[in-house]
Amino acid sequence: MAYVCAYCGKKIKQLDNFVRCTYCGYRILIKGRPNLAREITTD
Repeated sequence: MAYVCAYCGKKIKQLDNFVRCTYCGYRILIKGRPNLAREITTD
């Protein structure tokens, strides 16, 4: 599962007990979402 830093926006591939961004040191990481197109139907 890839994570994204909330501050600099860089992708982090693994979190081996490391809770900071490896680029900027920011502590808030967000789970990356897959790039899937979704179809929404409206009535």
